[in-house]
Amino acid sequence: MEAPSSLKTLCRFVETTLLPEDKTLQFTIDKEVFGGERDTFLLPEDITQFAGMEEIGATVLAVYMRYLHDVLKQANMCSMVGFIDPATVSANSGTITERSRLVAARLQKTDGEQIFMMPYNPGRHWILLIVRAKKETVYFLDPLPGHRVVDEEAKNIVNSALKIYNTHIARAGRKNVIWKTLSGTPKQPSNVECGYYVMRFMRDIIMDPSLGFEYKYAKGNQEASYPQEAIDEVRNEWVEFVFQIIKQGNY
Repeated sequence: MEAPSSLKTLCRFVETTLLPEDKTLQFTIDKEVFGGERDTFLLPEDITQFAGMEEIGATVLAVYMRYLHDVLKQANMCSMVGFIDPATVSANSGTITERSRLVAARLQKTDGEQIFMMPYNPGRHWILLIVRAKKETVYFLDPLPGHRVVDEEAKNIVNSALKIYNTHIARAGRKNVIWKTLSGTPKQPSNVECGYYVMRFMRDIIMDPSLGFEYKYAKGNQEASYPQEAIDEVRNEWVEFVFQIIKQGNY
């Protein structure tokens, strides 16, 4: 598959500058994005995997979420949408209790009206959870076709986080959190595109200021795959943001 020209330019930078000098791209994602400062290290292989449409990790997604934070700022939507760092909540990044506390801490830094986007990886697959704390409702978006169910661990983490959040705001809360599967999302054509689809889901949701994703992705809606151009749009935005980091000399 042909990579967009901006990605080819970035790959040349990796080959001529990062690899010969054994460097990584380093920058700090400020606390507004994930609720706490995040030191971020983008490795040469993160970039080459992204260029090759291979499986991607949490750092690649976090960089795109940092870009989307700028989009939200420009649209005056930061009070409407927040992000949860995928690296701190996905499988193998701590106990369920630790991860629940991190999610709860993030939810507490808000008036509760925000929705929070939480990409989650239970193991070699990305899904998107959208947490609406005030309504104790969580939406589940999975780019894989077929009948998909939420990973039990993810469910436990978010359910526990909402319990902690309720205690924090002194609310009894409902007996069970409401989980809604939004099965009408575009579906990935093979088994490697999940991360790119989750990036595009987040972008599409943000680009609608009414945040009407619950209806847009309701069961029976668009289940076709995204055209490659839609994925490349996301990849180009990611690359442009990475070039900004490079211009600042963060390597």
